Amino acid sequence: MLRVVVIGGVAAGLKAAAKIRRCNPEAQITVVEKGDLVSYGACGMPYFVGGDIDDFNQLMMTPAGAIRNVEFFRSVKNVDVLTKTLATRIDRQAKTVQVKDLTTGEEKALPYDKLIIATGASPLKPPIPGIDLGNIHQLWHPNDAKAVRSGLERGKFENAVIIGAGLVGMEMAEAFKNWEVNVTVIEMKEQIFPAFLDPEVAGAVEKYAREKGIRILTGEKVVKFEGETAVQAVVTDKQTIPADIVIVAIGVKPNVELAKEAGLTLGPTGAIAVDEYMCTDDPDIYAGGDCVENTNIISGKKVFAPMGSTANKHGRVIGENICGGRVKFRGILNTVVVKVLDYNVGKTGLTEREAKELGREYMTVMTGGHDRPHYMPGAKLMTVKLIFDPRTRRLLGAQSFGEGDVAKRIDVLATALMFGATIDDLFDIDLGYAPPYSGPIDNVAVAANAAMNKLEGALKGISPLTAKETMDAGGAVFLDVRSPGECKQIRLAGCKDIKYIPLGQLRSRTGELDKDQEIIAFCKISLRGYEAALILEGEGFSNVKVMEGGLVAWPFECETN
Repeated sequence: MLRVVVIGGVAAGLKAAAKIRRCNPEAQITVVEKGDLVSYGACGMPYFVGGDIDDFNQLMMTPAGAIRNVEFFRSVKNVDVLTKTLATRIDRQAKTVQVKDLTTGEEKALPYDKLIIATGASPLKPPIPGIDLGNIHQLWHPNDAKAVRSGLERGKFENAVIIGAGLVGMEMAEAFKNWEVNVTVIEMKEQIFPAFLDPEVAGAVEKYAREKGIRILTGEKVVKFEGETAVQAVVTDKQTIPADIVIVAIGVKPNVELAKEAGLTLGPTGAIAVDEYMCTDDPDIYAGGDCVENTNIISGKKVFAPMGSTANKHGRVIGENICGGRVKFRGILNTVVVKVLDYNVGKTGLTEREAKELGREYMTVMTGGHDRPHYMPGAKLMTVKLIFDPRTRRLLGAQSFGEGDVAKRIDVLATALMFGATIDDLFDIDLGYAPPYSGPIDNVAVAANAAMNKLEGALKGISPLTAKETMDAGGAVFLDVRSPGECKQIRLAGCKDIKYIPLGQLRSRTGELDKDQEIIAFCKISLRGYEAALILEGEGFSNVKVMEGGLVAWPFECETN
């Protein structure tokens, strides 16, 4: 009889246990979990705090409504789950795991034929004075989420401060806004989502969040927390901010102590090294979830990228292979989607920064548009940015943001990346079309067309960041071809040399522009800006560019009425 011990009872560990049971009805499976809860949806905790989810037990239920607890796994899966039990040592020679019952203190050795390490990760706790004051949480355990939700329900918090503008930090900013709590997000780096967005995309999302009432401080470092028993203020290197509650969300580190002490190899990221079959350098020990490193499919480099979706895939692959399979885990694309109030944000593949670090030749293009025909109820704007190799035309990465259906497009682009698609392939893909879902030429195909136009020289586009640098340097004319009504509502701020000519009047008013001067055309999403550039080029203008993404993608201040 196959004896399997699993260390860790959340995503990867219990997914592996369930798969082993399906493949091998006779296996003896024991799961060791140091906490008192198992198999909970940790990624749903910000939405529980924010009130989208009423009962925390919903994060522990199957789709049929059964709670995934010890009894569930015993009766339904025939898996023995030991909660409040700490794995203290792995003896690879004896093939045992030493465990300690945290309630009784009893210790014993569990023998195994195959061992799975799914110890997850732990939140980083910065050594900042006052970090142990009350009401400072890391939102990594359900008890944190329950405590924060309870305080919000009692009206206990007026000012919330979040340290870190990554996924959890920005999700929690929305959660506090739902409760009408004043929110300040502090990020040490110069932009929000520094790990996965390029600066102009992050800037556009940050501008939106600020407009919706979230105070965001980038390039600012927390130096201490003040208070007597509970936190009362956060002190940065620039100011003091009142705080009734603080969420520290600056990242996580893999839990590798057991593996390291057992002599297993750690990879360059500091996480456990595994092969394509999710096996460590011990053939009888597998590892998965947030404690292992992954391979980035595009770059080929090892990365530490903890994600619940990846952990579940790891668990399935491990379960198959322990039962005799030879299933490979090919790697990840670092695909991310996140909701920021009514904005949807997504990324897959390489960012510009990563492409530069790899020494890859690349080009970018950014386009905007509605996620379905503008005449359909519920049509929302969104922006797509592609990063691609100009020589091979292969897609390298993509980012998207806006109120439209970003996740759908990011999933299409992730699929394309997985199979090595070119920008030409993106146009050729036969995507579903009906007005309730998308336009006849989907946003992905529109971006691909723009990329092809750019390669062929038909589109001379520049990014919003380059446009801003040009504006600050002076000498270029910014040509706004929107209607007068649109221009009254919102305009570029601080632009000294700007010309307002509606697109329909441009052909008859080209004499108002200097053919020897650089002209940067734009509109709301710069589709009309592109048309304007073509008109001007047809009239003999030789230095016309298009500000890609238009005002929707402009990450800087605008003037409004």
